[in-house]
Amino acid sequence: MLSLSHSTATTVNLKLHHAAVFLIYSFYQRAFRWMMTMVFAVEEINHNSSLLPGVKLGYHIMDCCDHIPTGLQALFSLFRHSKTVDSKVEKSEDTEYNGINGEGLKTVKLTTKEIMTSLKNRNEISNSVKNTGYYLNENTREEIKTKESSTCLYYSPVPAVIGLASSSPTRAVAHTLGPFNIPLVSYFSTCTCLTDKHLYPSFLRTVPSDLFQVRGLVKLVTFLGWFWVGTIGTTDDYSLYGIQAFSNQFGRQGGCVAFHLTIPTSPTMAEIQEMTDTLESSTARVVVVFATEGKLLNLFLELAQRNVTGIQWIASEAWVTSSRLASPQFLHILQGTLGFTFPGVSIPGLKEFLLNVRPSPKPGMEFFNMFWEEHFGCKLEFETYKDGEYAFEKPVCTGSEDLRNTDSSYSDVSQVRISYNVYKAVYAIAHALHTFLNCDSAGPSGGLCEKHSSFSNGQFLHHLKMVNFHNQFDEKVYFDTNGEPVPLYDIINWQKDSKDEIRFIKVGTYDGSAPQREQLQIIKNSIVWTKGQLQVPVSQCSAPCPPGNRQATRQGEPKCCFDCLPCADGEISNKTGSTECTKCPEYFWSDKDKVKCVAGEEEFLSFYDTMGIILVALTLLGFILTSIITIIFHSFRNTPIVKANNSEISFLLLLSLKLCFLCSLVFIGQPSWWTCRLRQAAFGISFVLCLSCLLVKTIVVLLAFRTSISGSRGWKLFGTSQQRILIICTTAPQICLCSGWVLGAPPFPFRNPNYQALTGKIVVECKEPWPPGFYLLLGYIGLLAFVCLLLAFFGRKLPDTFNEAKFISFSMLIFWAVWISFIPAYVSSPAKFSVAVEIFAILASSFGLLLCIFVPKCYIILLHPERNIKKGMIGKYQR
Repeated sequence: MLSLSHSTATTVNLKLHHAAVFLIYSFYQRAFRWMMTMVFAVEEINHNSSLLPGVKLGYHIMDCCDHIPTGLQALFSLFRHSKTVDSKVEKSEDTEYNGINGEGLKTVKLTTKEIMTSLKNRNEISNSVKNTGYYLNENTREEIKTKESSTCLYYSPVPAVIGLASSSPTRAVAHTLGPFNIPLVSYFSTCTCLTDKHLYPSFLRTVPSDLFQVRGLVKLVTFLGWFWVGTIGTTDDYSLYGIQAFSNQFGRQGGCVAFHLTIPTSPTMAEIQEMTDTLESSTARVVVVFATEGKLLNLFLELAQRNVTGIQWIASEAWVTSSRLASPQFLHILQGTLGFTFPGVSIPGLKEFLLNVRPSPKPGMEFFNMFWEEHFGCKLEFETYKDGEYAFEKPVCTGSEDLRNTDSSYSDVSQVRISYNVYKAVYAIAHALHTFLNCDSAGPSGGLCEKHSSFSNGQFLHHLKMVNFHNQFDEKVYFDTNGEPVPLYDIINWQKDSKDEIRFIKVGTYDGSAPQREQLQIIKNSIVWTKGQLQVPVSQCSAPCPPGNRQATRQGEPKCCFDCLPCADGEISNKTGSTECTKCPEYFWSDKDKVKCVAGEEEFLSFYDTMGIILVALTLLGFILTSIITIIFHSFRNTPIVKANNSEISFLLLLSLKLCFLCSLVFIGQPSWWTCRLRQAAFGISFVLCLSCLLVKTIVVLLAFRTSISGSRGWKLFGTSQQRILIICTTAPQICLCSGWVLGAPPFPFRNPNYQALTGKIVVECKEPWPPGFYLLLGYIGLLAFVCLLLAFFGRKLPDTFNEAKFISFSMLIFWAVWISFIPAYVSSPAKFSVAVEIFAILASSFGLLLCIFVPKCYIILLHPERNIKKGMIGKYQR
């Protein structure tokens, strides 16, 4: 005999009414339909001559009331019942029936009255659960007639149990049955904890584990952009494991759980109101709920009474197709609910089978009577209530009411889902028996199944695990290594129709066995959201930071609560909700909005900069002034003041000063291959040439003074040729140094990003691969300047009316002051300012030489020509 366990046909619910809490015994019509679907499947198999020829399946139905102790008591009652049947085998004479035991196959006669057991009355819900049998309609009230030749399996241990609907009682029963290898096939226990084959070796299920549903829910909420959600669960294993798995996986995807509410087994009004307050005040507008519909009823009643709307509910499979919660009473708060459920089918013949149920005063028909009274809201005449029960005045039922004229979750079988899991469980057991009893082989039994004299539960469990067949809906039914089916779900959306009634609309699918990117398939445009909105609701602790900013988590708060901080210079974030800013590549910089990296702005001393314009103007001024002085000197070249100290040296000095001024222009503008090589060489050579001329002039002045005083012949020894040789000899080392530097390790244009962090710009400069070259060049200039200063200092007190040595001393002092201050300023100045400092030093020293040496002479030439005589040059002119 195939014995099957059913769960939760009757549930105890809390109904909130104003300020009081009432206990109400409510008949669970969905569970009653699941039970009847199992009976329908058994009857269908028994009428199928090809599946189990010669073998009839029987059943016992027990109620565990969604309660662990009651479930275990029902399980033990089931096994005690097999012994009761054993004792009656030889006593009955009315009807042949089938049973299995370990001694062999026999034909026995039992009356249907004897195989029925008493059903617990409604006042005994909290007490023991007794064995029950059921008649389906008026036809089934007659005794079952079978042919004398039919064979049966009797005196059997229970070969398989189907159930239970809740995970916590299922764990207790599965743990009990495991050591005996008695299969337990569940149609609605989804807890991931039941996957452990060490604890539950004989547990199988036709419903996927919550592990896959949780993965799907995480994919769903993250796909829709929700990373700030609340969760609601209960105290059973289904909720505890489901919520824990969801929170862990959701957290790994960057999500945050704003709050978690746990509904107690028997919640008080204060607890319900406190949970409602949390839901009403939270910024999380998306709530994921792992609970059964019965546990949620009181909470939703309070939410409906307060009119708490705008929450997007994400439902687990336990309540997503609940007709009780989809009633008009909850329409305004639950419209738009989204959740996972199992694929639905329409089982042929099931609706007619369900509609043939009728009440009866016979023993064992109490469930049918309870269903009838609940469904039609009436009281059967033959039903009585004991003292202490809540009895309400109801109209009297005749028992002839027609189920076809009513709509309910019981008769709505257009797309059955949980009932389909029950249906598959029964057929899986039948196919396992088919294989185990070798029903495919003709053998000596003439095409009937073989009659095993004995078999162990472990043998049958093995065959059940190996089941693999296609049912009439073209679905492949099998169990994987964990005893679970293919994880396939439909995504359901609660939408209001034209009659203001909720309809469960399929808006997508989730296939846990598909590749990662193909698992979630959803038609986003077909979803109606909470309050009937067409836009995806927003649920966030903090609004995502716009591009150009990064999220900075607030201390002590979840990572979804953050402040938005702008990215630093040189960093960008180009998408909304960035947690980090990305540093721009080298030579790139962030734009003003910090959303993209653009080519870094190049910085150099441009001709168009204010500083560049000023320096160019000073350069041109110095060049023009030098040119004017050259013209003046050329015009008065025959005068004593010009001819003194060799006019050729004076013109060469003016030429070198022009070069000094002009070399400043090479430092301005964008550095290039030729300007980098030319600028330092031009600067170094022109200044050495200038200082060489000054050195010669200083020596000439000293020799001329000594000749006129002491009659030395030094002047004759240091003539024009010697002066030219000295200029060449003092300039040649600088020319050689600059040539070797430019040829050996030439400076080159370089884009320096070191200043980007400060200025946001790339400095284009001339990089010197051999820095000592510049300092050698500068050192040689300093050496010549020092010699000139020393010689001029010796002749500063000559008694001449016009002492040129004194002016050379002044010019060298200015030169030294400029270049001594130049070095630290040059080293410490950033970017283009270092170039500007060098140009300023060149111009300042050039102007110092020009003004100190030539302006006094021009003053005499132009304003005091009377002093421009030979006597005036030697101090004999008197004013």
